Amino acid sequence: MKVKLRTGDNLDHFVGTNEKGHSIELGNGSAVGPMESVLLAIAGCSTIDIVMILKKMRQDVQGIEVDVEGIRRDEHPRIFTEVNVTYHVTGKVKEEKLQEAIRLSLDKYCSVSMMIAKSAKITSSYEIQ
Repeated sequence: MKVKLRTGDNLDHFVGTNEKGHSIELGNGSAVGPMESVLLAIAGCSTIDIVMILKKMRQDVQGIEVDVEGIRRDEHPRIFTEVNVTYHVTGKVKEEKLQEAIRLSLDKYCSVSMMIAKSAKITSSYEIQ
């Protein structure tokens, strides 16, 4: 796996690109910050898992929105000490199936959450709409 980061419009704005040519903008106030991108990575990684697991469980998931809040320590390095992930799921999904999918993702399959869990407490919640 390889990625490339290059300067964007100015020295506070960067564009990261993967080997397939997909990009993300990062910056210091001018785009998504690097630590914000970690929270987005947790959301993305776990949501991809959850959708795949729910489909295998034959659940009719129509959509998911995810809110992630990270709390960082005051001292440097300002790593996350707590992360809370809230899943808002739309569709005909049984609560116990969603609980199991979230547990499997955050505790077993999502590489990003597993890395962050080494330094931060990760909690999750959900609502089915």
